[in-house]
Amino acid sequence: MILVEDTPIPLSALPIAAFQDHLRLDSGFADEGLQNSVLEMSLRSALAAIEAQTGKTLIQRSFGWTVTGWRDAYRQPLPLAPVTTVTAVTLIDQQGDETQWPQSSWYVEQDTHRPKIVAVSACLPDVPDAGSIKVQMLAGLAEVWSDLPADLTQAVFILAAHFYEFRYDVTGGASKLPMAVERLISPYRNVRLMGGFGQ
Repeated sequence: MILVEDTPIPLSALPIAAFQDHLRLDSGFADEGLQNSVLEMSLRSALAAIEAQTGKTLIQRSFGWTVTGWRDAYRQPLPLAPVTTVTAVTLIDQQGDETQWPQSSWYVEQDTHRPKIVAVSACLPDVPDAGSIKVQMLAGLAEVWSDLPADLTQAVFILAAHFYEFRYDVTGGASKLPMAVERLISPYRNVRLMGGFGQ
């Protein structure tokens, strides 16, 4: 299984100014460009950590997921939530030749933690011998930062501030999630069964 982020969160979508206010940093530093890059890195790290902890994609973007076999012949749990839509399912043979599975052949069964791609009237397509299938999907809780739930934005800011504070630490001080972050993200956590992709 290979999961690739096709469209990373653009810099313009990150709340750099709001995070700067959260940290109570003054503007006008001589090294403001450097500061902005550190703030960006802290925010991206916090977003990635919270997405990993919750199994939820926060800001909507495109992903490609490549598998060499299905867990079930009729429905396949997806590795991300929430999934807005599956945009393409591509069969790739051993030589790399691609065949599209018609979009009319599947639908997305929505679920808070484990959305699934489901065959409409028959089975999911057979994986080509020594080949793979690539599922392209759009996933995310919100299209823009301002549409995220308040508890998640607060969790990102707290964790990003934690990473910012410990950015030069080599003793592992930043390795543990702050308790406030744990509590804020707990309603979004996914109880993982069967490797996180069970029924």
